[in-house]
Amino acid sequence: MTALVRTAAELAALEHTGRRAVVMTMGALHEGHATLIRTARELAGPEGQVVVTVFVNPLQFGAGEDLDRYPRTLDADRAIAERAGADAVFAPSVDEVYPGGEPQVRVTAGPMGELLEGAARPGHFDGMLTVVAKLLHLSAPDVALYGQKDAQQLALIRRMVRDLNFPVEIVGVPTVREDDGLALSSRNRYLEPAERTAARALSRALFAARDRLAAEHALLARATAGGAAAARADALTAI
Repeated sequence: MTALVRTAAELAALEHTGRRAVVMTMGALHEGHATLIRTARELAGPEGQVVVTVFVNPLQFGAGEDLDRYPRTLDADRAIAERAGADAVFAPSVDEVYPGGEPQVRVTAGPMGELLEGAARPGHFDGMLTVVAKLLHLSAPDVALYGQKDAQQLALIRRMVRDLNFPVEIVGVPTVREDDGLALSSRNRYLEPAERTAARALSRALFAARDRLAAEHALLARATAGGAAAARADALTAI
């Protein structure tokens, strides 16, 4: 059975011989998280260890956001993690992660954290990077996996690991979508039917842009190939 550990000391006491792969989550696990865990299992191998962290990080929630009502489903999360191949779930309390209260020293996302989502959520990425840094130190993984759905988050984690010389490999895992194209997210349960319909417009726009770009590249390649063929024909004629 997948072990449940609550403290940094218990996590440090978990024995492993091969690679350790870590999947960081805020809980309310779904198939997207399960895909991350299964990928982690493949990367760790049969002799390695897969640890899933479940922690709702207060530092990355702004005023008026959903910290208090964010879904907390640890028993179900542990069951999903076990089915996907996790060896342990690390579910610390806020006091365990931030003993003595909110940390005075934090990781700053810098200019990358002020763009896009960061422009609408000041301080969000500082809080996210701070907890990721702490969890990387506590779990000491060889590889850590994150979903490509949160593209800006993934880019910032990779930049932090590079800039601060964390000894860990960061792996991005492709987005898992529902049948209607909506990316799987723990917060999807908040959506009313009309909001869900509106949310699908984003994935449709992304796919349309992808298809348009691919078509333009194909046309350019065809035109380039046609021009090259014509040039060769002209050269042969000149001979």
